[in-house]
Amino acid sequence: MRSLFAFFLIPALFTSAFAQTGGGAVETGQYPNVLAEIGLSDAEIQARLEAVWQTLFYGDDDTERVYYPVGDDMAYILDVNNQDVRSEGMSYGMMIAVQMDRQEEFDRLWTWAKTYMYQSRGQYQGYFSWHNRADGTPIDRNPASDGEIWFATALFFAAGRWGNGEGIYNYQAEANTILNAMLHTESPTSGATNMFDAETAMVVFVPQFGRVSEFTDPSYHVPFFYELWARWADQDREFWAQAAAASRAFWHTTAHPETGLMPNYAEFTGEPVVWGDYGEFFYADAWRTAMNVAVDHAWFTADPWQVEQSNRLLRFFYDLGINRYNTRFRIDGTPAQPQHRSLGLIAMNAVAALAADDPIRLEFVQAFWDAELTRGQYRYYDNLLTMLALLHLSGRFRVYVPV
Repeated sequence: MRSLFAFFLIPALFTSAFAQTGGGAVETGQYPNVLAEIGLSDAEIQARLEAVWQTLFYGDDDTERVYYPVGDDMAYILDVNNQDVRSEGMSYGMMIAVQMDRQEEFDRLWTWAKTYMYQSRGQYQGYFSWHNRADGTPIDRNPASDGEIWFATALFFAAGRWGNGEGIYNYQAEANTILNAMLHTESPTSGATNMFDAETAMVVFVPQFGRVSEFTDPSYHVPFFYELWARWADQDREFWAQAAAASRAFWHTTAHPETGLMPNYAEFTGEPVVWGDYGEFFYADAWRTAMNVAVDHAWFTADPWQVEQSNRLLRFFYDLGINRYNTRFRIDGTPAQPQHRSLGLIAMNAVAALAADDPIRLEFVQAFWDAELTRGQYRYYDNLLTMLALLHLSGRFRVYVPV
């Protein structure tokens, strides 16, 4: 049974989504360069961005790159550890390409995704399969909601940065098609649901009838994207404004009040969900919540709580030892197995410095800058998060407004 919060508090917030924002980078055009605060020059920052780009996209086939061209016009991002291609990685790759002004790589990735992942018919018509083999064969046709979210936003940004082309390269039209599918797909006969729960306006874990569409993934909550859709989408703008407000309110309920940790999966009311091996834990998915909260603050200054939350999270890890903390916890801070160090978490904690005002924030940024890229089997997730973190912390991750 959902709490009264879901029925009364969030709808009240829906009506003031835009009123809560103002003064952030989207309004001012001034994106914070936190790397400069640790004494780095523009030349040093740009050199690091180019070096990581080259490693991820054109580095050694076996130990560095995750981007692999196919033929004359396609490419995929490989999850090396799992030997598959994921909508998560494809959409991250497209976002990185548009932020780095690399249209050829963007178009290659988008062409592969539309050719092999997009479902033009069947149960999940209008959605993308969440993972495929490198030859394009779908492994599982279920969508993962974050893939569509990042695809749509990357396409909007591409329209703003490069303009629209023909067919699938009419980026803005393609973005709107994805948004339409997110809210107008539900079909009891096919088994598919919408990607956003109608009552709470929250993104669902998997848009499939049953338990998986009855809870959410806190790392899929990106109100800074929803806020843009509320301004740019061809339809459903009011709903997207509601979704932004709902996600901002949801973070208050799912973040632990002392540690700031959020679970991988949560009920719409915030409680951790026991699902699979890691659902109730702060682990790989949940690492990204630090970035999401901080970017929402940097772009929209929507909620003063986001500063407190970022301070709280960083203080938890600082007290563990800034160069010693591990990666998996219960949200009350109890360590859980397996324990290891991960560049992905180091990168996400550094991005929290966009919102935090505790002086320790810059120690996390320095620790991130000093860290080396992951080589070999586990490079996919760590290094994509690292590139996203570099773009955010340098002020180079920007909003490009479509025509």
